[in-house]
Amino acid sequence: MIELTRLNGQAMIVNCDLIKYVESSPDTMLTLIHGEKIVVSEPSEEVVRRISAYRAMLLIQVLAQISSGSVSDLANIAASGASLRALAAEQAIHSGELPDGSEDTAQQRRRRNELL
Repeated sequence: MIELTRLNGQAMIVNCDLIKYVESSPDTMLTLIHGEKIVVSEPSEEVVRRISAYRAMLLIQVLAQISSGSVSDLANIAASGASLRALAAEQAIHSGELPDGSEDTAQQRRRRNELL
């Protein structure tokens, strides 16, 4: 999750895994995977930098987990995360946030079923 600022100055937290496109024309517009568009005051380069920093932080946490725990512990954590993402996608379909039958949704269903 990254913090960004709406044009009115209001801070907001965005799940960067849901960002499909970042466009500059002249304002920075984020298009999320379900089609919602958000205009933010940060330039697109800053949005990309924050996404990269967030993902780097996640990788550092994974590396710390590997060094302090066993590989099987890490595999269990990864499997749990995949199951939670698939469950979140299912809930998004039922709430209308994602269109039913989308390729991303079908793929997440297959992954969840493989893990269960």
